[in-house]
Amino acid sequence: MTPPTVLLYMRAGCRFCAAKRAELEQNGRPFREIDVSATPEAIPELLKLTRGRRIVPVTVDGSRIEIATAGGTAF
Repeated sequence: MTPPTVLLYMRAGCRFCAAKRAELEQNGRPFREIDVSATPEAIPELLKLTRGRRIVPVTVDGSRIEIATAGGTAF
């Protein structure tokens, strides 16, 4: 069975986002990037996930939400 696709909320130029993308690629996890700079309509959903924190990267893997665990960048 194929693992579910991970959502990666990110911002271009964010080194923490690039590191999270590399980690997902290295682990062979399928993921979909949502660049909050290019897709501002995604920000309200991201703010719900982060309880109002304006920070990336944020990953959503099924019911698991990971908010900038190794550092993050404000957007």
